[in-house]
Amino acid sequence: MVVYSKKITIKTKKKLDFVRITDLVRQAVKESGVQDGIVLVNPMHVTSSVYINDNEQGLIDDFKEFLEKLAPRDFNYHHHLTGEDNGFSHLWRTIMGREVVVSVQNFELELGRWEEIFYAEFDGERSKNILIKVLGE
Repeated sequence: MVVYSKKITIKTKKKLDFVRITDLVRQAVKESGVQDGIVLVNPMHVTSSVYINDNEQGLIDDFKEFLEKLAPRDFNYHHHLTGEDNGFSHLWRTIMGREVVVSVQNFELELGRWEEIFYAEFDGERSKNILIKVLGE
C-alpha cells in the first residue's frame, strides 16, 4: 500500500473566494504513483472548506447568497465575544463541509462529468494549507 501526502499552500486575494483545485489534486495523484485507491483533500483550517460541484460562476454566486442567508456576515455571533469577527466563516465551513474523498482508478480521479474540486475560503487573505493524501496501490 502506498501512502502519499502533499501539502499545498493557498493565499487568496479576497476574504471570500472559491478556487478550483482539481488540477492540483490530479497532479498529486500522478506524483503518488497510485493506480487504484482514494485521495482525501482536507483544507486544514476551520474557516475554509473543500467540496465538489460544477465549475459554473452562477452556481458559485448562488452558494455565496445561500450561505449569507443561512449565516449572515453582519450578525453578532457569540464567537465575536472572543475578539474575533469571523463567526459566520466557521458556520459556512460546517455547511459546505470539511473535506472530500475521491476514488482513484488508472492513476486518474474518478469524478463525474461536471464534477470539480474546489477550495472555499471564508476568512482569507492569508496563507492556508490544504492536505492531499493519496492511499492505494
